[in-house]
Amino acid sequence: MAVTARPALDAQKLRADFPIFEQKIHGKPLAYLDSAASSQKPRQVLDAIRDFYETSYANVHRGVYTLSERATAGYEGAREIAREFVNAPAAREVIFTRSATESINLVAYAWGLDNLGPGDVVLVTELEHHSNFVPWQYIAKRTGADFRMLPIDDHGELQLDGLDQLAGEGDVKVVATNLVSNSLGTVSPVARLAAWAHGRGAIMVVDAAQGAPHHVVDVQALDCDFLAFSSHKLCGPSGVGALWGRAELLEQMAPFNLGGHMIRQVRLEETTWGELPYKFEAGTQPIAEAVGFGTAMEYVAEVGLEAIAEYESKLAAYALERLAELGGITTYGPPPERRAGIVSFNVDGIHPHDVAQVLDSEGVAIRAGHHCCQPLMTRLGVAATNRASFYLYTVPEEIDRMIEGLHKARKILG
Repeated sequence: MAVTARPALDAQKLRADFPIFEQKIHGKPLAYLDSAASSQKPRQVLDAIRDFYETSYANVHRGVYTLSERATAGYEGAREIAREFVNAPAAREVIFTRSATESINLVAYAWGLDNLGPGDVVLVTELEHHSNFVPWQYIAKRTGADFRMLPIDDHGELQLDGLDQLAGEGDVKVVATNLVSNSLGTVSPVARLAAWAHGRGAIMVVDAAQGAPHHVVDVQALDCDFLAFSSHKLCGPSGVGALWGRAELLEQMAPFNLGGHMIRQVRLEETTWGELPYKFEAGTQPIAEAVGFGTAMEYVAEVGLEAIAEYESKLAAYALERLAELGGITTYGPPPERRAGIVSFNVDGIHPHDVAQVLDSEGVAIRAGHHCCQPLMTRLGVAATNRASFYLYTVPEEIDRMIEGLHKARKILG
């Protein structure tokens, strides 16, 4: 059978799916270069959420009437889409949460409190978003475990040759890393880290909030134990995320939230927990949001994760080239062939917040700040950076407009 190659990504065509680009900001077309913070939403997702609320809304798993059954089918259908999206072995291993942050906290509390203690080591990386740093730091302190950080080199990539020395004499129990750095775009070698972790009997926890919208995610190929990702960075609504975990680990873990729906039986003497995944889904879940999340995953998968990654790599290369031409710019992170579509930089002599405000006056939206990565900013020797981040709807002309805005910022503030 002949194999048909997927056509290259057509960002200009895809932009027509996103109503937000039909408006102007300060009289200028919107150039949205902050997709690492949150992505915009296509009509397909907006229509799916509106249709669900208008025709199928009810609480799930609790009614035998038509609307409840229809809502349950939509909710569980989204779970199956998520299972396929990350190539999980079973849908019952996919837990809907309110965010990737809640997903990681679920693992930190429900696994960490019962499995960590003095003499154990929790290892995170210097690239981590606070969501995959602070929970482990907190749980390590609560349990008496040692909390350590794997450093990066001057190119913003992990120094894997220091792993064994960093582990020291402690018993490594957790290795936590992102798949893609939300600040530098560094793509972490998760499979290699997982092999190292498992060789020491540790679990591998992956924050894929920044990776899943832009790269193919296969939990079986990564050989991780837990993987968190969110909807809002993946063209879906906010307020919903997902956690994938190995069934054998999830079954051993205590619940994270307690209340309705997650129980098997409640008696005065004792309460017993429901089966996976419901043991970890207490209360009314974000039902319509999960339906929208499922539609977003289908949308992104239809565009093609490989095509998205390839296209964003070219955008990153183009942005770095244009910034180099500008001069007086410090950029951070690995070369474009080893990074996702994220470019962090600083303009000599101008605070990042001032740069971002000038760009906003030109209708160009970028992020300025520490990007919830203060340990990384300390390593870079800065308090903050500017960050331009790209997605499937970004076009090169928006990068050109950013460069023009940087010229204006220099003229006004330099």
